[in-house]
Amino acid sequence: MKKLPLLFACLFVISFAKAQEQQNVITTGVPFLLVAADARAAGMGDNGVATSADTYSQQWNPAKYAFAIDKQGFSVSYTPYLTDLVNDISLGQLTYYNRVNERSAFAGSFRYFGLGNIELRETGDPNEIPRTVSPSEFAFDGSYALKLSEKFSMAVGARFINSNLKVASDVGDASSASTFAIDVAGFFQSDEVAYNDFNGRWRAGFNLQNLGPKIKYDNTEFNSNFIPANLKIGTGFDFILDDYNKVALNVEFNKLLVPTPQEVTDLNEDGTIDSADYNIANQNYNSMGWTSGIFKSFSDAPGGFSEELKEFTYSVGAEYLYQDSFALRMGYFHESPVKGAREYLSLGAGFKYNVVKVDVSYLFSTSKIKNPLENTLRFSLTFNFGDQYEEY
Repeated sequence: MKKLPLLFACLFVISFAKAQEQQNVITTGVPFLLVAADARAAGMGDNGVATSADTYSQQWNPAKYAFAIDKQGFSVSYTPYLTDLVNDISLGQLTYYNRVNERSAFAGSFRYFGLGNIELRETGDPNEIPRTVSPSEFAFDGSYALKLSEKFSMAVGARFINSNLKVASDVGDASSASTFAIDVAGFFQSDEVAYNDFNGRWRAGFNLQNLGPKIKYDNTEFNSNFIPANLKIGTGFDFILDDYNKVALNVEFNKLLVPTPQEVTDLNEDGTIDSADYNIANQNYNSMGWTSGIFKSFSDAPGGFSEELKEFTYSVGAEYLYQDSFALRMGYFHESPVKGAREYLSLGAGFKYNVVKVDVSYLFSTSKIKNPLENTLRFSLTFNFGDQYEEY
């Protein structure tokens, strides 16, 4: 049995598949790192880099932990995947944070993506006893956030990533692939400002995320994949209507810091464009280093500046809070039709009682390309405990 990176062959092709011939989609290894694991951000169109601090900030912007109200928090999130096809593919995440004092906080999380059980057969004989494998991926990370002023904080994070997708041959030569990455994030939160009819608060944030070496599944020279390094940047505003009611509006932009696949030309100069040219193009792409790939990602789109702009996704989200114990959310996410065509609306709700908070979200795809999370309910459970810090 040949060794196959199953994820790219049978799963994520759905979310990054070509909607039309003109597409020039950027694909990466371990794309599960980009999937929203918590129901709060998912309910606002995958929006979280500049929203108010919560337990789930580890994935979106760990610098927000320095502004957390509760001293400690622990969360469990569960996301079913491809529910229209199978029932054993899912993404789960555990997160813990501790705001140790007025200025600093640390956090850690564990994310696990299981592809369920896959039956393998060497031949087409239906009587053959299949071999069952259970491919999976996981990431373990930690972060530290520090307030540099009363209104601005920064954070650094480190992440270990493991991908066990290879199918073992009869000689058992398959092994998992691993790499590491770092995050650098910042977050701004203003004082509460009094306007004519309401009070308000501004927020802004950024996160340079998943910066790290490529991931390799074997020792061949050109079999390596970029990990999903990306830039998140966003802003938000809280309309504090009174002591009970608050509405938060947020907008976020995201760009993969990964090179764009180039158009294949007659690279071997034999007068035709054939498989040899495609092999050369793939080798040139795969041999590129991850650091140079980050810089190239801002200027290498074959269609020029207009195509570079299409590599940005954006999302807008809104959250209504009543007494900080009940929340209603909605959001919209958009990706260019020539860069993956992900486009969807989302709804969400949150309920808090004492130290326990439950969040749910639901996604409606508005694209012609089917989304793996379409019509999926996502759940998150949070426990906050310890003393509370005053919000200035």
